[in-house]
Amino acid sequence: MAGPLQGVTVIELASIGPGPFAGMMLADMGARVIRIDRIPSPCGGSALEGLMRNDSIVDRGRESIAVNMKDPRGIETVLALIERADILIEGFRPGVTEKLGLGPDVCHARNPRLVYGRMTGWGQTGPLAHAAGHDLNYIALSGAVHAMGPQDRPPAPPLNLVGDYGGGGMLLALGVVAALVDARSSGQGQVVDAAMTDGAAVLMAAQYGLMAKGHWGDARESNFLDGAAHFYGNYECADGRFVSIGSIEPQFYRQLLDKCEITDPHFLQQWERGEWPALKAKLSALFLTRSRDAWCDLLEGSDVCFAPVLAMSEAPRHPHNLARGTFVAPDGVVQPAPAPRFGRTPSELPAPAPVIGRDSTALLRSLGLADGDIAALCESGTVYRPPGAADMPVPLPQRCL
Repeated sequence: MAGPLQGVTVIELASIGPGPFAGMMLADMGARVIRIDRIPSPCGGSALEGLMRNDSIVDRGRESIAVNMKDPRGIETVLALIERADILIEGFRPGVTEKLGLGPDVCHARNPRLVYGRMTGWGQTGPLAHAAGHDLNYIALSGAVHAMGPQDRPPAPPLNLVGDYGGGGMLLALGVVAALVDARSSGQGQVVDAAMTDGAAVLMAAQYGLMAKGHWGDARESNFLDGAAHFYGNYECADGRFVSIGSIEPQFYRQLLDKCEITDPHFLQQWERGEWPALKAKLSALFLTRSRDAWCDLLEGSDVCFAPVLAMSEAPRHPHNLARGTFVAPDGVVQPAPAPRFGRTPSELPAPAPVIGRDSTALLRSLGLADGDIAALCESGTVYRPPGAADMPVPLPQRCL
């Protein structure tokens, strides 16, 4: 594996949302990520279970062992893997891993240097810590949801980018890598409590800073970054497609006016908030006079701060994304390439998501179990290996701390 985290071993207790995204980030950067999967239902499960199954692009780069964690022998198997790992990440409600016998105290007794990453919505503490929730609920508590969308409609859900991924999985990945740096110098692991409520709040740092200075209001679509300003927003074009304009700084705003041949003196009142609705209406009418591609021919690549609003089906084909290799398509499956980019230890696209339990036999062998013991664990239902799974041993790396 390439990447700056090569030699680092991560145990991922299978979950949904931010946990798998953190695992993808770590795998993309070269870490070896061993996912502890649930044993699949013989009936295939419900439609929702199929949707949440760990076999998407976000689950690339894993090895998979499927274990019955209600069986003490299954827990012992997981602990044997944890003894040889650098990082563990889990995404259960507070207290669940403790009940399973895989809580931080038990794991640190077996591996004192282990970084134990905990991913939740509300955090390990607080009055909501044990309540159910999803991405939208967690970011709603941070002030982020209230700030998004038009003022005459309910706040717009920002996909699951702010909570699950930006304020959740990415925060967890940063946290466990930071704790790993400390563990290598101190010889001691620690618990990393990553909560989406905290992460979404951190992502709102700039807005809270602007509010403290009196430059941001609570009303939606009343601020310069939330769609109120005419110089920062998306505009429909003659063909029904859209372009984005971000001409905030005066020199960039001047280019917008010059390139669009706008001579109306009204536009000189860029920062007069009371004029924004009227100026926005004028700019909307202007952008409706040409197609999106025509506006691209005029404005793209300039200092106007411009880009076409691309659909997901269009983005991988844009010349800039093609030149940088922002998207890749192994076996025809279009997906984002690993990011960020490293000059000395470049990442490589890891293997696709594994079939659940694909590596069960190999990982058990790497723990020193004989074939007869492995067969007994599989026949008893403690460990699952799918029919036709690869039967090659995969040696665990030596602990690198």
